[in-house]
Amino acid sequence: MRREQLTEKLLDIKRARGWSWKYITGEIGGMSPVLVVGALLGQMKLPKPLAEKAATLFDLSEEEKRMLNEVPTRGTPMPPTDPLLYRFYELVMVNGPALKALIEEGFGDGIMSAIDFDLRLERLPHPKGDRVQITMSGKFLPYKYYENEPGVPDYGYKED
Repeated sequence: MRREQLTEKLLDIKRARGWSWKYITGEIGGMSPVLVVGALLGQMKLPKPLAEKAATLFDLSEEEKRMLNEVPTRGTPMPPTDPLLYRFYELVMVNGPALKALIEEGFGDGIMSAIDFDLRLERLPHPKGDRVQITMSGKFLPYKYYENEPGVPDYGYKED
Protein backbone atom coordinates (compact mmCIF):
# COMPACT_ATOMS: atom_id res chain seq x y z
CA MET A 1 0.00 0.00 0.00
CA ARG A 2 1.19 3.53 -0.76
CA ARG A 3 0.56 6.48 1.57
CA GLU A 4 -1.93 8.03 -0.88
CA GLN A 5 -3.98 4.83 -0.74
CA LEU A 6 -4.04 4.94 3.06
CA THR A 7 -5.27 8.54 2.94
CA GLU A 8 -8.10 7.49 0.61
CA LYS A 9 -8.95 4.57 2.91
CA LEU A 10 -9.12 6.89 5.93
CA LEU A 11 -11.36 9.34 4.04
CA ASP A 12 -13.62 6.47 2.93
CA ILE A 13 -13.97 5.29 6.56
CA LYS A 14 -14.62 8.85 7.77
CA ARG A 15 -17.33 9.26 5.14
CA ALA A 16 -18.92 5.83 5.71
CA ARG A 17 -19.09 6.32 9.48
CA GLY A 18 -20.31 9.91 9.25
CA TRP A 19 -17.45 11.22 11.37
CA SER A 20 -16.40 14.86 11.53
CA TRP A 21 -12.79 15.96 11.81
CA LYS A 22 -13.72 17.36 15.22
CA TYR A 23 -14.83 13.91 16.35
CA ILE A 24 -11.71 12.22 14.93
CA THR A 25 -9.28 14.73 16.45
CA GLY A 26 -11.11 14.49 19.77
CA GLU A 27 -10.70 10.70 19.77
CA ILE A 28 -7.01 10.78 18.78
CA GLY A 29 -6.05 13.95 20.71
CA GLY A 30 -2.47 14.54 21.81
CA MET A 31 -1.64 17.56 19.66
CA SER A 32 -3.16 20.29 17.52
CA PRO A 33 -6.14 19.21 15.42
CA VAL A 34 -4.36 20.79 12.42
CA LEU A 35 -1.46 18.36 12.88
CA VAL A 36 -3.70 15.32 13.41
CA VAL A 37 -5.79 16.06 10.32
CA GLY A 38 -2.61 16.85 8.38
CA ALA A 39 -1.20 13.45 9.37
CA LEU A 40 -4.37 11.62 8.35
CA LEU A 41 -4.22 13.45 5.00
CA GLY A 42 -0.62 12.32 4.53
CA GLN A 43 1.20 15.61 5.18
CA MET A 44 2.51 14.97 8.71
CA LYS A 45 3.50 11.96 10.81
CA LEU A 46 1.71 10.84 13.94
CA PRO A 47 3.89 10.01 16.96
CA LYS A 48 3.59 6.31 17.87
CA PRO A 49 1.03 6.74 20.70
CA LEU A 50 -1.23 8.76 18.41
CA ALA A 51 -0.71 6.38 15.47
CA GLU A 52 -1.87 3.62 17.84
CA LYS A 53 -5.03 5.57 18.70
CA ALA A 54 -5.72 6.29 15.03
CA ALA A 55 -5.16 2.64 14.10
CA THR A 56 -7.65 1.54 16.76
CA LEU A 57 -10.20 4.17 15.74
CA PHE A 58 -9.97 3.32 12.03
CA ASP A 59 -9.39 -0.47 12.47
CA LEU A 60 -6.05 -0.31 10.64
CA SER A 61 -3.49 -3.06 10.11
CA GLU A 62 -0.03 -2.99 11.70
CA GLU A 63 1.46 -1.92 8.36
CA GLU A 64 -1.01 0.96 8.05
CA LYS A 65 -0.35 2.03 11.65
CA ARG A 66 3.41 2.11 10.97
CA MET A 67 2.76 4.14 7.82
CA LEU A 68 1.05 6.84 9.94
CA ASN A 69 4.28 7.11 11.96
CA GLU A 70 6.54 7.53 8.90
CA VAL A 71 7.84 10.93 7.82
CA PRO A 72 5.88 11.75 4.65
CA THR A 73 6.81 13.53 1.47
CA ARG A 74 5.05 16.83 2.10
CA GLY A 75 3.52 19.42 -0.16
CA THR A 76 1.22 19.73 -3.15
CA PRO A 77 1.77 20.88 -6.74
CA MET A 78 1.98 24.65 -7.19
CA PRO A 79 0.02 26.66 -7.83
CA PRO A 80 -2.82 24.77 -6.16
CA THR A 81 -5.99 24.26 -8.16
CA ASP A 82 -8.39 23.95 -5.21
CA PRO A 83 -9.99 27.41 -4.71
CA LEU A 84 -9.48 27.48 -0.91
CA LEU A 85 -5.85 26.39 -1.17
CA TYR A 86 -5.32 28.84 -4.01
CA ARG A 87 -6.50 31.69 -1.75
CA PHE A 88 -3.77 30.82 0.75
CA TYR A 89 -1.27 30.84 -2.11
CA GLU A 90 -2.65 34.18 -3.31
CA LEU A 91 -2.53 35.57 0.24
CA VAL A 92 1.19 34.80 0.47
CA MET A 93 1.94 36.00 -3.07
CA VAL A 94 0.18 39.34 -2.44
CA ASN A 95 1.06 39.94 1.22
CA GLY A 96 4.31 37.97 1.38
CA PRO A 97 6.65 40.79 0.29
CA ALA A 98 5.19 43.15 2.92
CA LEU A 99 5.34 40.48 5.65
CA LYS A 100 8.94 39.72 4.65
CA ALA A 101 9.91 43.39 4.84
CA LEU A 102 8.24 43.84 8.23
CA ILE A 103 9.77 40.65 9.69
CA GLU A 104 13.24 41.66 8.50
CA GLU A 105 12.83 45.19 9.86
CA GLY A 106 11.68 43.89 13.23
CA PHE A 107 13.90 40.82 13.62
CA GLY A 108 16.79 41.01 11.14
CA ASP A 109 18.07 38.91 8.25
CA GLY A 110 16.39 35.53 8.56
CA ILE A 111 13.23 33.52 8.18
CA MET A 112 10.21 32.41 10.17
CA SER A 113 10.35 28.70 10.87
CA ALA A 114 7.52 26.50 9.65
CA ILE A 115 8.98 23.66 11.73
CA ASP A 116 9.31 25.32 15.17
CA PHE A 117 5.84 26.68 14.59
CA ASP A 118 2.36 26.96 16.11
CA LEU A 119 -0.85 27.20 14.11
CA ARG A 120 -4.36 27.78 15.39
CA LEU A 121 -7.66 27.87 13.49
CA GLU A 122 -10.76 29.49 14.97
CA ARG A 123 -14.22 30.58 13.85
CA LEU A 124 -15.11 34.16 14.80
CA PRO A 125 -18.75 35.24 14.65
CA HIS A 126 -19.23 38.42 12.62
CA PRO A 127 -22.44 40.26 11.60
CA LYS A 128 -21.38 40.27 7.92
CA GLY A 129 -20.49 36.56 7.94
CA ASP A 130 -18.33 34.44 10.20
CA ARG A 131 -14.57 34.90 9.93
CA VAL A 132 -11.82 32.33 9.66
CA GLN A 133 -9.03 33.32 12.03
CA ILE A 134 -5.67 31.68 11.51
CA THR A 135 -2.90 32.47 13.99
CA MET A 136 0.65 31.49 13.03
CA SER A 137 3.65 31.76 15.31
CA GLY A 138 7.04 30.66 14.05
CA LYS A 139 10.47 30.91 15.62
CA PHE A 140 12.73 33.51 14.00
CA LEU A 141 15.77 31.83 12.48
CA PRO A 142 18.55 34.28 11.59
CA TYR A 143 20.89 33.55 8.72
CA LYS A 144 24.38 32.51 9.84
CA TYR A 145 27.17 34.63 8.44
CA TYR A 146 30.11 32.32 7.87
CA GLU A 147 33.75 33.20 7.18
CA ASN A 148 33.03 36.53 8.84
CA GLU A 149 35.85 38.75 9.96
CA PRO A 150 36.20 40.17 13.50
CA GLY A 151 33.58 42.84 14.11
CA VAL A 152 31.08 41.25 11.70
CA PRO A 153 28.16 39.55 13.49
CA ASP A 154 27.83 35.76 13.41
CA TYR A 155 24.09 35.85 12.78
CA GLY A 156 21.59 38.12 11.04
CA TYR A 157 19.80 39.36 14.15
CA LYS A 158 18.56 42.95 13.97
CA GLU A 159 21.42 45.34 14.59
CA ASP A 160 20.72 48.33 16.79
